[in-house]
Amino acid sequence: MPSASHASAPLRRRQLTLFVPPPWGPRLDALRRVLDPVQAALIAAHVTLCREDEIAGETASALFSRLTAWADGPLRLAFGPPQRFQGHGLLLPCAQGAASFQQLRRLLLQDPAAREHGAHLTLAHPRNPQAAGNTPAALAACPQALALRLTRVALIEQQGAAPWTLIDEAAVGGSASDLA
Repeated sequence: MPSASHASAPLRRRQLTLFVPPPWGPRLDALRRVLDPVQAALIAAHVTLCREDEIAGETASALFSRLTAWADGPLRLAFGPPQRFQGHGLLLPCAQGAASFQQLRRLLLQDPAAREHGAHLTLAHPRNPQAAGNTPAALAACPQALALRLTRVALIEQQGAAPWTLIDEAAVGGSASDLA
C-alpha cells in the first residue's frame, strides 16, 4: 500500500509539443487569454505532438536523437477556421500537413502503426470553466486560416495542476539556419 506522502505527490506528465513561433504565438496567446485564461496560464499556444502515455519511460536524449533521421526540415502545418467542441471548447483544426505530422510522430515513437492524433491548436479547453470572453464576438477574432513553420520540438512537463515547464527542445530537421 502506498504511503500517505506518495499518495499526495503531484502527478507528473510529460509531452512532446510544437510551440507556435512568433509572430503567431503571441497573437494566439493574447486571444487564448480572452477565450480561456485558465488554459492560457498553463501553457502557451502549441500543437501536442506526442502524449504522456506514448512517451512514458523515454528520455529526452533518446527522443531527440530520433529527430536526426527526419530529413524533411521544419514541419509545415496549416489550420482552418475555428471549430467548437464539447460545448465551449474551441480549436483550430489542421487543414494541411497532417500526413507529415503523423510521420514525425511515428518516427519519434519508433512505431509505424502509432495511433492517429489529429493536429490542432486548442484555443479554449472544455475542462476549464467557460470564460466571460468566450463569446461569438471573440470567435470572430480567431484566424480563419493559419500557416505555421514549426522548427522546434519541446519536451515539456507538468506537475499536478501547475503550468507546464520546458525540459528540453531540439530542432525539427534542417540546419541551424532553418531555426531563425
